[in-house]
Amino acid sequence: QVQLVESGGGSVQAGGSLRLSCAASGYTFSTYQAAWFRQAPGKEREGVAGIGTDGSTSYADSVKGRFTISQDNARNTLYLQMNSLKPEDTAMYFCAAATVYYSRPMWSLPTQYNYWGQGTQVTVSS
Repeated sequence: QVQLVESGGGSVQAGGSLRLSCAASGYTFSTYQAAWFRQAPGKEREGVAGIGTDGSTSYADSVKGRFTISQDNARNTLYLQMNSLKPEDTAMYFCAAATVYYSRPMWSLPTQYNYWGQGTQVTVSS
């Protein structure tokens, strides 16, 4: 059975950094596209960063230059390095993995992903 488990969330002051991890079992990252999403109370789930099967990356405009998505195949883990954090980054963060190859991928579309982690809370205070 496939399981994705996020960790690394917590509380940090504005301008600080956090590194989120998503460890997979029963699934191999790089087989299909993967991504990080976030959701704040009362708001829709938002795509933060995506990584393709070729290692290419995509980012939401709101996090470009501050966040970096990567994967360590040896550890079978997906990461999100978050720097220069802002209060508006406060949300539950989820990792997601696809189970289908898309010839025309839409990385920020939640319906393209079939496996999801339970989420890890990130709170940024000013």
